Amino acid sequence: MDISKFQALLTKVQQKNPLIHQMTNNVTINDCANVTLAIGASPVMTTGKNDVRDMANLADAVVINFGTINDLMYEAMLIAGKTANKKGIPVVVDPVGAGATPYRTRVIRDFFEKVDVAIVRGNVSEINALINDEVKTRGVDAGDVAESKQVIAETTANMYSVTTVISGETDIISDGKTTYGLRNGDLLLTKVTGTGCMSTALIASFAAVTDDWLAASIAGMAVMGIAGEVAKNNLEGHLGLGTFRVNLIDAVSNFENLSLYKHMNLSKLTGVIL
Repeated sequence: MDISKFQALLTKVQQKNPLIHQMTNNVTINDCANVTLAIGASPVMTTGKNDVRDMANLADAVVINFGTINDLMYEAMLIAGKTANKKGIPVVVDPVGAGATPYRTRVIRDFFEKVDVAIVRGNVSEINALINDEVKTRGVDAGDVAESKQVIAETTANMYSVTTVISGETDIISDGKTTYGLRNGDLLLTKVTGTGCMSTALIASFAAVTDDWLAASIAGMAVMGIAGEVAKNNLEGHLGLGTFRVNLIDAVSNFENLSLYKHMNLSKLTGVIL
């Protein structure tokens, strides 16, 4: 894909200022809201059962994040997801901790059966848990997975008719027919809670202004990866993770001014599934 396509998407986000309804976890909610604002979209974070239908009707995209899932919140998630489907706006899912517990895995799979999902983003263990009953996830961290990330991404994309994003040293983004590898980011992104959740919020911000889910997913992941590189480069002396976290939001908010998409390390991968 041409870099100018992603720059145009970023400009569109900043011009339209889409409303992103995020039903996310209470660990990362503040960071998700701030990164959404930093890229040029508007966040709303309501999770109440009696509120989400009306809010989803106002939104341009809906994020469903299973990080701190419970029965009451899941009921509200289904309402928001089905409302988004009826309105015709994208539902972006972050299956946090899929494979870690039977309950978590069951409700996440149930959601995919009942709601049309546009994009799913998670680590390799979480995504693999959507298609493989034997997966074990260590909390919200990636466990050991024998299959290649590309196979898992393409299988998931085809099984659920979604664009699939697997985060990692190389991010894998696939719609089941076309697959890309994105190699940006820094190891410090794995040391700060919420960077995955923030990536999902960024993807939804782009998905709100286009029906090209593959491009929206690449655009969002590239912002997080490149911003991570910038944030690390701006650390000085003894400064550590706290400053890195602040630098990360700064880098996202300055993305267009710094023309950072030119630093994308994106490659198209050869398909491995017939």
